[in-house]
Amino acid sequence: MSARTPSSEPAEATHRSGFACFVGRPNAGKSTLTNALVGQKIAITSNRPQTTRHTVRGIVHRPDAQLVLVDTPGLHKPRTLLGQRLNDVVRATWAEVDVIGFCLPADQKLGPGDRFIVKELAAIKRTPKVAIITKTDLVDSKALAEQLIAVDQLGKELGFEWAEIVPVSAVGDQQVGLLADLLVPLLPEGPLLYPEGDLTDEPEQVMVAELIREAALEGVRDELPHSIAVVVEEMLPREDRPADKPLLDIHAFVYIERPSQKGIVIGPQGKRLKEVGIKSRKQIEALLGTPVFLDLHVKVAKDWQRDPRQLRKLGF
Repeated sequence: MSARTPSSEPAEATHRSGFACFVGRPNAGKSTLTNALVGQKIAITSNRPQTTRHTVRGIVHRPDAQLVLVDTPGLHKPRTLLGQRLNDVVRATWAEVDVIGFCLPADQKLGPGDRFIVKELAAIKRTPKVAIITKTDLVDSKALAEQLIAVDQLGKELGFEWAEIVPVSAVGDQQVGLLADLLVPLLPEGPLLYPEGDLTDEPEQVMVAELIREAALEGVRDELPHSIAVVVEEMLPREDRPADKPLLDIHAFVYIERPSQKGIVIGPQGKRLKEVGIKSRKQIEALLGTPVFLDLHVKVAKDWQRDPRQLRKLGF
């Protein structure tokens, strides 16, 4: 038995560390919320549903805790092999985290998709669940109150109590800090899981590919979002550069499913692809803190979403 008595030295403040994940329909504001909590862009955001394909871990550092955010794809009824794999990723993640945040946009009525997700959550008995009403800047207080009541009722209907129900606006930076305050006590006590300055454990190449994909998704026709995948072939410092003027060469391929989509991505006289390059290069330079030369090429990988071999090759 230890010789220390409770009164022999001051009690140290407990430090908590653990994993939280945000779930919800596609486009429920999960990635924007992750970025707001971390304080830097690590998850790609887009107004197209199903943009997140990788499980991005954002790390929130606080004096009393380290909160590791696992961002999952939106759970949905799958129509392709890719869709099934994304759903498997979501369920595997739920089984491993310490707390689950269910995201519901303030400006959209509770729908069958939300019920489907909350029903799945109800089956996970031990993990505390927090309901997060996102995008509160888009509604008035009456609509917000109705949404808070609706999500509370849904939990009761399915036989569980939410640990917390929190309205937030990631864009307006309202109650984001409060959300972190409420998630921390739900984490187990423990030491740091990642070094102080780390914001994510995603490999840089994956993050660079995601930034290129985000830029490529902007402004394309509605049928394209799922058809685009990006693979960074190599990232190498340019040789023979003076130490104070480094340059990173990045060679990447934008994959689409059909030859007819090539023209959409490249645009007239290559204008769109050039814009994608300029926009993503700025984001990549901000992320990596170094000047970048970005070499982009568009390739067709026929029906890759339905082909297990190609899915593996493209990182799924």
